[in-house]
Amino acid sequence: MKVKSMATSGIIAALYIAVSLLIAPFTFGALQFRLSEMFNHLVVFNKKYIVGILLGVFITNLFSPLGMYDLFFGLGQSVLALGITIFAKRFINGHVKQMIFGTLVFTFTMFLIAIELHLVFDLPFLYTWLTVAVGELVVMGIGIPIMLALNKRINFNKLIED
Repeated sequence: MKVKSMATSGIIAALYIAVSLLIAPFTFGALQFRLSEMFNHLVVFNKKYIVGILLGVFITNLFSPLGMYDLFFGLGQSVLALGITIFAKRFINGHVKQMIFGTLVFTFTMFLIAIELHLVFDLPFLYTWLTVAVGELVVMGIGIPIMLALNKRINFNKLIED
């Protein structure tokens, strides 16, 4: 990995962690609005952003009251959803459509977080899936215009090396 890519991944991870911990009460639990999840849209611009995102998720989840469960389920959900989003990019034209698809994938795969919350807190699975999925849908949906606006200013394709 080149120095510029490593630095960019580190910055993305740091931003993910900072935004997550800034609103920590809403980052973990059955009602989640983890604003840092909008960084997931970066993989639409370049798949190499996955490194910084996953590092950010991993470190953020070290602070989770759910302990090791959140490291396994939270990171697993991110790996699965990011992987599907990156794979599907080949078949979907345009950043907006790719981000909408990614938003739907992340929203659906929140069933893993619902399983985690069911195991740890004995919360009802379907209701918890609904609450965490709605939070993810809202954050990722709001993230689409934000990431598009930032891309016009920053150009995410040039920010990380191929």
